[in-house]
Order: sequence, then C-alpha cells, then structure tokens
Amino acid sequence: MRRWQFWLGLAVSILFLWLAVRGLQLDDFWQAVKSANYWWILPGIAVYFVGVWVRAWRWHYLLGPLKKVPTRVMFPITCIGYAGNNIFPARAGEVLRAVVLKRKTGIPLSASLATIIVERIFDGVVMLAFVFVNLPELAKLAGSESGFVGSIEDLALIGTGIFLGALLAFLLAAMFPQATSRLGQWFIDRLLPRRFRLKTSGIMHKFLDGLAFLRSPWHALMVFLTSVLIWLLETVKYWFVMHAFTFSVSFFALMLLNGIANLATTIPSAPGYIGTWEAVTRAVLVAYDVPGAEALGYAVALHVALWLPITLLGLAYMGREGVKWSGDLAKLRQEG
Repeated sequence: MRRWQFWLGLAVSILFLWLAVRGLQLDDFWQAVKSANYWWILPGIAVYFVGVWVRAWRWHYLLGPLKKVPTRVMFPITCIGYAGNNIFPARAGEVLRAVVLKRKTGIPLSASLATIIVERIFDGVVMLAFVFVNLPELAKLAGSESGFVGSIEDLALIGTGIFLGALLAFLLAAMFPQATSRLGQWFIDRLLPRRFRLKTSGIMHKFLDGLAFLRSPWHALMVFLTSVLIWLLETVKYWFVMHAFTFSVSFFALMLLNGIANLATTIPSAPGYIGTWEAVTRAVLVAYDVPGAEALGYAVALHVALWLPITLLGLAYMGREGVKWSGDLAKLRQEG
C-alpha cells in the first residue's frame, strides 16, 4: 500500500474517533458497555453469516456467464475478501479474493474484479434505497442536533447520482461490448505508450467479459434481489445487537442506520473503518434520543460483532489456501 494512503486513512480515523467521543463522560460509556447482555450478539452473528452465504450465492450469479462456480466454493473466498478488507487498507481484500478466485477457478483477474466493482455498485444502490425508503426517519435526523447527519439528505442525493450513473455506464458497456471495446481501444492507442497497449487491451477485454451477466435481465434482477436480502439480514443483526442494550428504535430506523453507516465506510479511513463507523452510528442514534454513551457502546459492540467473526474465519480460510497476509499482497497482485 502507498504510505500516504495509510497515513491519510489513519488521520481520518483519528478525527472521527474524536467526533465519536466528543462531549461524552467515558464512565457512562464504560457502564453501558459493562451492563450490556452480550448473549444477544450470538443470534446476530448467526444471521450475519447467513448473509455472507447469500453474498457468495450472489457472486455465483455475477460470475455465471464466465464459469459456473458452486456457492460452497465461493463462500471461503468471500470470507477471505472481507477479512482482507478488515486488515488491509484501501479495501485490498477485493483484490485478494479476485486473486484467490483465479487460483482456484482460472477466472481472469480483470473479469472477476469487474464483477466485484458492479457488486459494490449494487450494494451502494441498496444502501441509498434504505435511506430514501425511510425519508420520514431522515426528516427527524435533519432536525436533530447530531452534527453532520443533518446534511445526509444532500449527500444521499449526490451518492444516488454517482451510483446510478456508474451502474448505467456498466449496463451500456455490457449491452454494447463491441462499441465499448472500440472506444476503449481508441483511448488506449492515443494515451498509452506502445509497449503498454497490448496488455492494457487484453485487460479491458477481460474486464468487459466480467460484465456479461448484465446482459441477462434475470441475472441482473437476481443480483439486485440478493443485494436487498443481504442488507436486510445485516439489519436483523443490528436489531439483535440492539437488544443487548436498554434503548429501542424501530427496524426502519436501523435500516436507515445501516444505509448511512455503510455509506460512511466509503470515506478513506484506517483498516476496519475504525472511527468513521463509531462516529456515524453514534450520531444517528443520538438523533433518536438515545443517550450518547449508550449509542457509542452499541456502535463499538456492533462493530466488533461485524469485524471479528468474519475476520477470524477469513484468516482461517487464508491459512487453508496458503495465502500469507503479512505484507504479501503485492506478490499476489503480480501473480494475478
């Protein structure tokens, strides 16, 4: 990883951690953490792993036109990718799972990365849908004193334009691959030195192959529906973890929290989204009159419950696949 990216992410995380604890009595926070009934987290973790299995099933649809890969093969690779996102900066786990997929199935790296990018676009669209479905809840936040959450409607509108624009661009590229290829080759021939053109052209064609699933309305619909199911299951986990604490908000409020908090993780930060997650989660809950100390306690408990199990399982699968995670990612990229 480039060093400046690491330090930028660390600085952003420190800033958001300061926002998360600003104005709190840490004794109150510690009391909220100590008094929670953590047995509620166990069914939440179980539901979360059902969602991870659905993620692997979704990737099966994304890769379908390239190669039929069973979900049971995709599940360990998906876990490796999410573990990589949690321990490497800059979402390097996405590259990691594309490389492991190539090792096991022979699917080209560029093609699988195309499916991963589109997968993330569908996730973003669903997250924004969670925000807009809950516009009445959003109006409550806009009138609160919870800090930067008041501007979330404007940010959501901007995000909608970005994600839908990207999805439309990929749809057009998938529907008109020959025209897209000619346009891409025109840019390659005019912008790149001759020695890079052949390799870049090959990468482009493999990338376009990875978009082939978008040509099938059935496959695209299944990817969208599984994306909705994935994020609803994650919201169920939020609901279970909430019961470990004394406050209560509606399921729709948790859907809104899910959308806002996960969109906030796109902000560059330290690995594992430290700081950005806690600050945004606390701010949203404070808007629902949840005491700040308990809101932060919930944010930390939920973050650990989301981060630790998938990371441990992913590391176990990494060991089984012979992937070394201690600074070996550059070698894996070259291998891919």
